[in-house]
Amino acid sequence: MKLVIQLVLWIVIIFLGYLVFNSVYEPIQFNKVKEARYAKVIEKLKDIRDAELAHRTVTGEFEGNWENLVRFIDTAQFTLTQRRDTTVMDEEYRKTYGVDRRVEIVVVDTLGYKSVKDSLFKGSDRYKTMMNVPIKGVDARFELDAGTLDKSGTQIPVFEAKVSKKVILHDQDKDLVNQEQQVVSVDNVNGPAISVGSMEEVKTSGNWPLKYGDAE
Repeated sequence: MKLVIQLVLWIVIIFLGYLVFNSVYEPIQFNKVKEARYAKVIEKLKDIRDAELAHRTVTGEFEGNWENLVRFIDTAQFTLTQRRDTTVMDEEYRKTYGVDRRVEIVVVDTLGYKSVKDSLFKGSDRYKTMMNVPIKGVDARFELDAGTLDKSGTQIPVFEAKVSKKVILHDQDKDLVNQEQQVVSVDNVNGPAISVGSMEEVKTSGNWPLKYGDAE
């Protein structure tokens, strides 16, 4: 009888030890997986931001359609310019007062053109798949939107690209994923998604901390 009780106690001790071990081990493994996947996602979002900023530079607006954005990168060119100060005769002043007067102006010279694709991606074609969430087992695209916000009567272009943490961590412990969606910390990605840009405010930065690279 005593031996049976001892065996039961050992089983209980081993089981409790296993629970304690798991309570520590699982969050550690979860964080390792999370940070590795977040890093991959953020690299994609940086490419998306670069592409969108180039689109605004050339066209004056952001693009909310993936196919159009890829086509733009394939075909668009930056205009290379040079600004220089010079002086010219003020003809109106001379006609009015009969006196010569020169005024300073800024002249913008067009020096040439450079491919957006070569400028941003330097021979890589990764922009063709930048819309795909780069997580094994996930067949999903980043959500993309673009439009304008009214600021004191002026329409300001805005865009946003994002993906839910639930998608990124689709195969992880559901309780840990739910906790991750509610995290608020300067060292972590806050909120339920990883995103760059915003449809609610004028910004082109990402919502990730500095440990993943520059968010601006």
